[in-house]
Amino acid sequence: MGVMAAFNTTNNREAAPLSTSQKYQLFFKSATDPWAYLLSAAGAGIDQADNSFPEYGPGAEGYAKRFGAAYADYFTGNFFGNAVLTSLFREDPRYFQKGTGSYARRILWAASGTIWCKRDSGTWGPNYANVLGNLIGSSISNVYYPESDRTVRGTFERGFTVTAQGIIGSEVIEFWPDIVRRHNRKRAEKLARQAAGKDGKGSSSPTPASPPPATPHQTQD
Repeated sequence: MGVMAAFNTTNNREAAPLSTSQKYQLFFKSATDPWAYLLSAAGAGIDQADNSFPEYGPGAEGYAKRFGAAYADYFTGNFFGNAVLTSLFREDPRYFQKGTGSYARRILWAASGTIWCKRDSGTWGPNYANVLGNLIGSSISNVYYPESDRTVRGTFERGFTVTAQGIIGSEVIEFWPDIVRRHNRKRAEKLARQAAGKDGKGSSSPTPASPPPATPHQTQD
């Protein structure tokens, strides 16, 4: 719908590997896309409603701090997970859509993308860049999160939260084309029914009126 960024997705399993420069370009594009700000704004709103990180306080100031923290999490995780480490480990940061097969297989395929990826060599293996990138990002976040949340447990929880968000995003991207096709098919069927109804009404010819009865001739005696 022109809202969620999908430019880091491909359905071509044989797509050529990205160069290091292209990986950094992809990171920059995803980090500055409106979707990243929208996602961070929504996350900050949820944290504000739940009063997460109460040290940030209420009101506009508290929301601004939560938004900044959420976007910083997104930026650092993306930077290390999709640019630095993918270049170092020669992994492909893109999500490769399956697009076919049973729903169960496709659900598992999308979920596994966070821990299993395609490599620049064309083979598949563990997604070190994504997992380590999320943990590095959550470790860096200890600089700006409240002191009470700068714990080992909090660090791992934030890292796994970002990973879980990545799984949800992959599931949406995997099945969104199906949703669009179904919507378009239903819409086309509805328009076809409407067109058929209009044609039926327009083509029905009015019943011809019966001719008036003949007037009998009067005869003179």
